[in-house]
Amino acid sequence: MIYFTGFVNKACGGHPRFRCAAKDESQVYRHGRANGGFKFFILLQTPCCGLRSSPRLSLIPTRQSTFSLPCAEFPSTMALRLMKTHRLLVLSDIHYSSLGERDRGHPENAVICNPFLRISARMFRHFIWLRDPHAHNSLLDSFMAQAGEPDVVVAVGDYSIDSAFIGVSDDAACASAQGCLARLRGRFGSRFLAVPGDHELGKMSLFGGAGGPRLASWERMQDDLGLRPFWQLDLDAHRLVGVTSSLVALPVFETEVLPGEWPAWQALREAHLTEIRKAFDTLEAGRRIILFCHDPTALPFLWREESVRRRAAQIDLTMIGHLHSNLILWKSRVLAGMPAINFMGSSIRRMSGALNRAKDWRPFKAVLCPALAGIEMLKDGGYYELELDPSAQTGPRLHWMPLKR
Repeated sequence: MIYFTGFVNKACGGHPRFRCAAKDESQVYRHGRANGGFKFFILLQTPCCGLRSSPRLSLIPTRQSTFSLPCAEFPSTMALRLMKTHRLLVLSDIHYSSLGERDRGHPENAVICNPFLRISARMFRHFIWLRDPHAHNSLLDSFMAQAGEPDVVVAVGDYSIDSAFIGVSDDAACASAQGCLARLRGRFGSRFLAVPGDHELGKMSLFGGAGGPRLASWERMQDDLGLRPFWQLDLDAHRLVGVTSSLVALPVFETEVLPGEWPAWQALREAHLTEIRKAFDTLEAGRRIILFCHDPTALPFLWREESVRRRAAQIDLTMIGHLHSNLILWKSRVLAGMPAINFMGSSIRRMSGALNRAKDWRPFKAVLCPALAGIEMLKDGGYYELELDPSAQTGPRLHWMPLKR
């Protein structure tokens, strides 16, 4: 067997450097990792089987892990088999603001009746959450300028401010989401994939108790924004899967949905779960899953599905959004298993119920992609870069890319 080991050295102009040792058989094997995220196989074309002549190298992309050549063919065959690591970018909670939403200012103040609660909400947003939610459109420009040319870009939901709290059935919120998605699609084309967030469908305001999911937003999300509730993409040994968290976790939104729309929402949820079951049931044994799910509240509901539990060992990573900051994720993990609080309004009921079931996040290997703007207290926004081994023999490599604001 002839073994060749080598690497692509950027300091040498990107030219392969290698050493070799001769054995009896002409099988070349994959040996490891190189600079720049490339994996490669080497075959040499020389005048004879010996290695005294200068080899002639060519770069040929491959998905193979191993390959062999008959000994008679080996002298006339030479190739450097190159395996390129897939580069993915993940961003979440962009909360782009159209002119119509900016003109509204901070509408939540108008729906909070209790003056003490109104003051508390203002202090929370001023010092902790976001002082001015309309002031961060420029961060999308920064992201696109820094992105380079990735293989895939995935946005994990929440493309508008949702200042009317009823999702994209509101014209101003729809304009925000359209502007955001149009810019991303214009920059990345077919490489861009998007997961729906809760603000696309509508979400009751945190303090004022106004709004909630609307069927009109569901329809407009697909017709006007082109967002698919479910999608999957096979990328060599990985399967990327995007789901709609608000549908999966629909039971926690029951008190926020209009009573006359509840049966239709239940039917949509069942159809959505059927698609998810099929994706997991048809997963090949050697394929790994990268799951994209906006709100981690949905993960315990996915864990109830036998199809998902059966393939849980094949989940490499779940990218979530919604929480805006790793500080909130850390607190969520600390409070995992707490009792649900059912007497302080819909938002507290929903959030405490999610924390009660948060221990079921663990099998999904959840990683939070913070909002582009982060939160006011930490200014910890940014996005993630993922490197995926095409053979899936090593796990995803994550690199946090902060954005200054």
